[in-house]
This record gives sequence, C-alpha cells and structure tokens, in this order.
Amino acid sequence: MSDELGRVRQMWHLLEPLHAVLYYAPEAFEEASALGYAVDERWPSYFAWRAAPLGEAGAARVTETFYSFSPRMVDAYVPAVWSVASPDAVLAARHRAVDRTYRTLLGEAAVAPDTAEAAALLRRVAQAADTTGRPLAAANAALPWPDEPHLALWHAATVLREHRGDGHLAALAGAELDPVEALVSFAAVGAARPEVFASRRWSGEEWSQARERLLKRGLLAEDGTATEAGGALRAEVERRTDEAAAAPWRVLGDGERERLVELLGPLWVAAIGSGLLPSETTLGIGKV
Repeated sequence: MSDELGRVRQMWHLLEPLHAVLYYAPEAFEEASALGYAVDERWPSYFAWRAAPLGEAGAARVTETFYSFSPRMVDAYVPAVWSVASPDAVLAARHRAVDRTYRTLLGEAAVAPDTAEAAALLRRVAQAADTTGRPLAAANAALPWPDEPHLALWHAATVLREHRGDGHLAALAGAELDPVEALVSFAAVGAARPEVFASRRWSGEEWSQARERLLKRGLLAEDGTATEAGGALRAEVERRTDEAAAAPWRVLGDGERERLVELLGPLWVAAIGSGLLPSETTLGIGKV
C-alpha cells in the first residue's frame, strides 16, 4: 500500500467511530423514541437516521445504496420509517442527537478550539469530495452545514464516510461480488466472524449459496476461509476503495494532515473508550 493510501485508510479508521456513535448512543435512542420509533432494537432508528438525507426513499433505493442488507430486512423498516416521522423531522432530531451525544461523549472538548480546528480542516476535505455517482455522499453533502464546530465535525465525517462507502460499493461491483457474496468473502479474510454479519439478515440458505458461488470461482476454501485468489481479490477491493476515497484528502498539505490526525486522536479515544460501539463490526475496522 502506498503512503497516500495508507493515510486515507488511517483517516477512515479515525473518522468511522466518530460517525457511528449516532447509531448506539442513548441520547440518539431518546431522540428516536421522541419521534415515535421503537427503540427495543437499533434498526428502526438506524434506517431513519442514515436514509433521511435521501428523502422518502423506498425500500429498493435503500437496499441499493446500503447494499449489504437483505432486501427482506430493508422491507421490514422502509418505507414504514417515514410513516413515523418525515425525513425533515428525522434530520432535525439527528442534529439534536449528535449534539447531545457529542456533548456527553466529549465534555468540554466538544466546544474546545482544537475541535473547531479539526472541524475546519475536515470541512475543507468534505467540500472537496466529488459526489458524482455517490448517492449517500451527495445527499449528505447537500444538507446545510451546522454552525457549531462539533456538529460540523460530525457532518464532515459523515460526508466522507458515505463518500468512501459509495466508492466501496463500486469496488465490490467491479469485483463481481453481490451483497451477500461481499459479506461471505469479507468474513473469509477475517474481517469479522460470520455471526457478526448475521445482523444483515441473509438466510442460512442464501449464505450457503453465496459460499458455493465463491467456491466455484476459486475464491473460497471448503473451510470457509479465503483462498490466495480470494484474499487477493478482497485486498484489491480495499485498494480500489482507498483510491476512490483519496482525492478529497489532497486538499490538505502534509502538515495539515498530520495536525488533523493529532486533533482527532483524543476524539477517537473518547468514542472508542465510551463502550458504545461494538468491539467487532461488519466494516472490519482495524482488520483491513
């Protein structure tokens, strides 16, 4: 991996937890409950929070843009989430949820000069991102920028996270990996245990059929681990994902990138140390 792509992946590792706390924080569940969403599981609010920038998206649109979820799972929540609250109401509640979560998570650091400095740097990167053909990134980038630095930081992190994610889907398509094959092949290289990917609710039969397809392509061994070819293909997917995510970061000079890593470090520690995030995720953070 080149130095540039290594830095791109490092920034993803730093930013992903700062984005993802929304989906697990008690404050976010309180805001979701106030809108009328069931909060005995995280999925009603997850689909609402993440899909709201797309407007009243239907199940097909959400399935396409989220990619890894079983269509049956998406159908269980979308478009029903919009009968509970409109996308505009969800976005307003999302704003409140992030504000409350960050103030709890970061304490005084939420309004500290270092956070404002990090937000300003990240905003430059996010605004440099070309969102053409990247629906989730484009939808988030079109939203108004918050005035408060900690909210601007989350917004920038979210635009960049979805920008990378949209590019990742293109890389998976280029590798001819459909949604369930993408998960099976990711588990095969040790990104997470297969049980973790069960959260996407593909049936056992669908998982087995995907394994069979990958076996026939020589990408999977009989024990479910990746063959040399399978490992190489997944490495190529990640490389292409990094390449597709790299351009916006070039707006920063080397010193600015180093400064941003320094500024984000304590915020990353706060997010990871909060206990809110699962230790093992479907994204393979720290393992790819």
